[in-house]
Amino acid sequence: MPTGLQLLQYFRNMVEKSWIITGLERSWKPPGCKITATLNTCTINRIFSMRNLIIHTVLLAIIFLVPLSVMYAQVVVSPEGPLTSISEAVKIAEPGDTIEVHSGIYLESDILIDKKLTLTGIDNPVIDGNGEGFILIIRADSVTVSGFRLQKTGRSYIRDYAAILIERSAGVVIEDNLIDDVFFGIYLAETEGGLIRNNTVRSYDRREASSGNGIHLWNVKNPIITANTVSGMRDGIYLEFVENARISNNISSENNRYGLHYMFSDGGRYDNNTFRKNGAGVAVMYSDNVDMTNNLFENNWGGSAYGLLLKDIRNSRIEYNRFYRNTVAIYSEGTTNVEIWRNHIELNGWAVNIKSNSSRNRFTENNFIENSFDVRTDSPRNNNFFDGNYWSAYEGYDLNRDGTGDVPYRPVSLFSIIIERQPESIILMRSMFIRLLDQAERILPVLTPKTLFDENPKMQRIQ
Repeated sequence: MPTGLQLLQYFRNMVEKSWIITGLERSWKPPGCKITATLNTCTINRIFSMRNLIIHTVLLAIIFLVPLSVMYAQVVVSPEGPLTSISEAVKIAEPGDTIEVHSGIYLESDILIDKKLTLTGIDNPVIDGNGEGFILIIRADSVTVSGFRLQKTGRSYIRDYAAILIERSAGVVIEDNLIDDVFFGIYLAETEGGLIRNNTVRSYDRREASSGNGIHLWNVKNPIITANTVSGMRDGIYLEFVENARISNNISSENNRYGLHYMFSDGGRYDNNTFRKNGAGVAVMYSDNVDMTNNLFENNWGGSAYGLLLKDIRNSRIEYNRFYRNTVAIYSEGTTNVEIWRNHIELNGWAVNIKSNSSRNRFTENNFIENSFDVRTDSPRNNNFFDGNYWSAYEGYDLNRDGTGDVPYRPVSLFSIIIERQPESIILMRSMFIRLLDQAERILPVLTPKTLFDENPKMQRIQ
């Protein structure tokens, strides 16, 4: 099929042939007109065809008025033929074409897309990699893939085989796909922008060492990851050296390690996500200026499991999140200048475990409800700030009825320090003896940090 530029050139040539250059002037010669040449005149000996003029005019109008996008071809692939291979369809397609793949099972792998194309699945066609290599490899800008089931990539300890590999591309859209029983799901490397939306990625290998990541981003700028469901992978969503990522409305659950693993990635935001029953919860490490808002961290249990692990994070915000039934809701190590505000932290083992190398972090207006231990630290000194939080374990009073307790609350209990040194003592938890020890320590602190307290504890939950 001729391209738009080829059609334009054709009609240009046709028009040029309708001009006659004589002497110093160019005179109009309609198609079919015979010329008697003089210096500046043209004698028309016969009347040209009015029909031809109308046809030419209409064709020219079509060229200039109809968008060139309508000239892109649609290539159809189906099990019944005549074209039965997606790889072959990609090879014969022109940039900008749409490849429409109809329902069926296509045993293909390492399908290279190196031009702008749209791949659309009709009635959920299956591309089965048969356990070999990648399935789709995208190395072009503005490629769209939607409506497919991709399954059975290769697996390797030295190569990150993925259902969809996107390399050195910009503006790629991957949406509405089911990616099943794969090593890696969607892998972006050295890309700009891109939209990963409404995909389901899942696998079934429960061994961390032999499973890959669901959505993996390396050296990517400005990606949008939204409304995806990821389960059974090593890390549900993994980011490394990513700038200004937007991660929203995803569900990442039952992954072998982290629901979200965020490393060396500045300026990102993740909001309205659910991280549930992951082996180690969520980890955000070595990053600056990260916003974590309106997420749900729940049921992340295990010896090294956290709702949210913070490692060397700076200048970030944790707001309006819910931490429910995690071994540790928030673990902080080496964090600086992080605002933890208006979060709901309920029924966790430890609400906060904050290490001595964390400083200038502010915990304000949070709800701490029925946690086994509110705060744990490894130093008698405190360089962080707690103020205006609600603590369900607070037993103070409010004589002036302003909603704020009249005596400070010390959230570090003596028993939490004892357990850290002697884990076997957990059998004494909630005993009368332990309650008496904690009460005495709060009145006259000796072992707990004297400077770690909430000066203005709230008497009621913060809405």
